Amino acid sequence: MLRVFIGFDHKEIAAYQVCHYSIIKNATKPVAIIPLNIRHIMEWFNNSDYKSSTEFAFSRFLVPHLSDFEGQSVFMDCDMLVRSDIHEILKHHDPKNSVSVVKHDYEPKEKDKFLGQLQTVYPMKNWSSVMVFENKNCKALDTGYVNNATGLSLHRFKWVPESKIGSLPPTWNYLVGEGIDDVRDPDIVHFTRGGPYFKEYENCEFAKEWWAYWKEANSVLDRRVLNV
Repeated sequence: MLRVFIGFDHKEIAAYQVCHYSIIKNATKPVAIIPLNIRHIMEWFNNSDYKSSTEFAFSRFLVPHLSDFEGQSVFMDCDMLVRSDIHEILKHHDPKNSVSVVKHDYEPKEKDKFLGQLQTVYPMKNWSSVMVFENKNCKALDTGYVNNATGLSLHRFKWVPESKIGSLPPTWNYLVGEGIDDVRDPDIVHFTRGGPYFKEYENCEFAKEWWAYWKEANSVLDRRVLNV
C-alpha cells in the first residue's frame, strides 16, 4: 500500500482536507494517508533551527524514518489538489534513486509568501514540495541528521548525491501563477503563492475546481436517503 504523507499546518486545515479528499477520490488502489502533524512527532523532531513558514517545513524529511526505511513513500505540501491517481506517480520514479522530484527552475516573483511570511530564494526551490522517497536509500535522513541540519541543507538536498535525485514530469507539481511550466492538464496543482481559501487568491487558476472538491469533501448525506 502506498503511503502518502501530507504536511499539516493549523493555518491551512481546509487545504489539508481538500488535498486528502482529492487523493482518495482519484486513487484506484488503497492508499494510506498520514497527516504530518508536528504535534504527533515530537518524540523524533526537535530541530532547534526550525523557523519556517509552515509547521512541516523540516519534518517532511523524517518521512523515510517514519516509514521504517522500507518501501516507497510520497510527501506533499497540503496546499495541493491531486487530480490524478496518486499511484501513477510511481511510474516516473526509479527505485535506484533516493528521491524523485519535479526539478523546477525558477525564482519566486513575490518577496513575501502567503500570510506575510518572508520568501527565501535558493537553488532547488520547491523541489521538496512533492517527493517520492525510496526509503531504503534515504538512511542519511535519520533523526540525528534531520534534527541538526539547517533548512537550506535539507531543502537543497545536501543529504543525497545529485545523481540520485530523479526527475518527475512537471505535471506532478504545477505551480499556480508562476508560469514556468507549459502544463495544460496537471496531475497535482500546487497553490504555492496562496490557495483560493485566502481572499487574496480567491480567483486564482483552478480555484473553482478546488471549491468543487471542498464542497464534496464537506458534504453530508441525508440519512433519509438511506432510510436509517
